Amino acid sequence: QVFYDSFEESFDGRWIVSDKDDYKGVWKHSKSEGHDDYGLLVSEMAKKYAIVKELDEAVNLKDGTTVLQFETRLQGGLECGGAYLKYLSPQDAGWKPKEFDNESPYSIMFGPDKCGATNKVHFILKHKNPKSGEYIEHHLKYPPSVPSDKLTHVYTAILKPDNEVSILIDGDEKKKASFLSAEDFEPPLIPSKTIPDPDDKKPEDWDERAKIPDPDAVKPENWDEDAPMEIEDEEAVKPEGWLDDEPDEIDDPEATKPEDWDDEEDGEWEAPKIENPKCEIAPGCGEWKRPMKRNPA
Repeated sequence: QVFYDSFEESFDGRWIVSDKDDYKGVWKHSKSEGHDDYGLLVSEMAKKYAIVKELDEAVNLKDGTTVLQFETRLQGGLECGGAYLKYLSPQDAGWKPKEFDNESPYSIMFGPDKCGATNKVHFILKHKNPKSGEYIEHHLKYPPSVPSDKLTHVYTAILKPDNEVSILIDGDEKKKASFLSAEDFEPPLIPSKTIPDPDDKKPEDWDERAKIPDPDAVKPENWDEDAPMEIEDEEAVKPEGWLDDEPDEIDDPEATKPEDWDDEEDGEWEAPKIENPKCEIAPGCGEWKRPMKRNPA
C-alpha cells in the first residue's frame, strides 16, 4: 500500500490547498451529514477546489497491479462539476503543491464528472508518444455513469500488467477495457497500421451520389399521391391507468437555490428536472395519442 488517508484527522499540514486564483472554494474537515465519520468537505457551491497530497517518491506503475480508490459523497447533489482526482506526474524541480493548477502535468485522471449532457466516471491516461515525445490524453470510451443519489460511493480503478483496466463502483465492475484496443480509448494508444493517403486526390469524374433514381421505373397506375404513408390506428385503445394530466418530468423537490445565486447576474433560478415518479408505475403520462400504422390503402 503506497498511500491511504481516512481523513479522521485534520488535513492541515498533510494536504496542501492550491493558492491559484481559480480555486476559491474553502476546504473543511467535517462530518458527513447524518454520520460520525469525517472527511474533506467542499463547503461552497459553484466554486472550484484543488488540494494536493505530495508523496515522498514517485510511484512506478510498470510492474504488478495498481489500485486507485477513493470514496466520495455528493450529499448536496451534483448539477455541474467534477469530483475526480488527478494523479500527478513528477513535477519540475522547485514545483510546490500550492502552485497546482489545471496545467500541472498528470498521469491519470479518474472520478465523477457531470454537467448538462455529460455524466460519466472519467478515466483518462496521459501517455507519452514514444516517437513525437508529446503527451497525449487518452479517454476511456463509454465510461459508466455517475450514481444519481446523494449517498456515499467508492470508485475504484484497477490497472493490470496485462494492459487491462477495470472501473468499479461500490465493488461492482462497471467497465472493463484494454489499453491496447482502439475500441476502448480515444485516441487509441496503439496507432492504426494504415492512415489516409495525404497525397491522394479525388478523381475529376468522381460522382458523389451512391444511388440515383431508376430511369426505367414507372409509377404504378393505382398509385395514390394524396394518401399518407401512415394513418392512426383506430383500433388502438388508451391503456388503463394512463395519467393524462401528469408531465413526464417534474422539478426536483430536494433541489435548493444556491446561497450565492444572483438573479440579476445568473438569471432566474430554476430547479433541475427529474423523472416523474408517478410515471414509473403508470403505463404513461401526458396527452395520449393513437399510434400510427402503415396505410393499408
